[in-house]
Amino acid sequence: MSVTRKHQIRDLLKSIETGEPGPVAVVNEAKYIQHNPQTHEGSEGLAQLFQRLAKTGPRVNMVRAFEDGDYVFAHMEYDFASRKICFEVFRFHDGQAVEHWDNIQERQAPNPSGRSMVDGPTQAADLDLTEDNRTLVRSFAETVLVAGDLDRLPDFMEPNYGEHNPHQADGIAALNSALEATVEGQQQINYRRVHRILAEGSFVLCVSEGELAGVHASFYDLFRIADGKIAEHWDTTEKIAPRSEWKNDNGKF
Repeated sequence: MSVTRKHQIRDLLKSIETGEPGPVAVVNEAKYIQHNPQTHEGSEGLAQLFQRLAKTGPRVNMVRAFEDGDYVFAHMEYDFASRKICFEVFRFHDGQAVEHWDNIQERQAPNPSGRSMVDGPTQAADLDLTEDNRTLVRSFAETVLVAGDLDRLPDFMEPNYGEHNPHQADGIAALNSALEATVEGQQQINYRRVHRILAEGSFVLCVSEGELAGVHASFYDLFRIADGKIAEHWDTTEKIAPRSEWKNDNGKF
């Protein structure tokens, strides 16, 4: 039985914890494009990153992972001296990983509905509905998140959908309040552009750019779709460092 790309990425990331040298072979180091602004380009940056993280007594857990064509996207728990939640995205070409994006956030306590940032279903269902679910999430992101048409929320979401954002409770009313919230006259959460939508069956990841409290930020939103509506949501939000602090020239997206 052949090893899936998801398992290859799981082993690669787990090697941060175990120190196993073999899994890094999945990366084409000569062609590897790094989109984490805090990591140097290519094999040198990857080696330095793994060496640095290995000194923290790391713990790595892949909670859920999916494949979409040449892409693998995974929802991760990390403990690198502090506990973090991350989405990892890898693009494959000719059997190896050649490009990488991520979005990482400090893990926080369960939200008002008692949900953590990672609990809930982990396996994709309805594989035959992948493209329908991708279209649903793209329409939701462009109509509600970017264009701000909050009246359309019921068209896309189950009324009491499960929310895993650490600051929000379940349901449409809580999401509406969060998207309406302002800080000193500015939108607290402001989506500007959708960059990528990745999907496998009932799970869809939306990668977007905008501002959080006026600060340039990246938003990774994972949705679980059931019966044509958004039934569950996980996310990470990361502030994007100023261009002067980037260690590569590839950009966050």
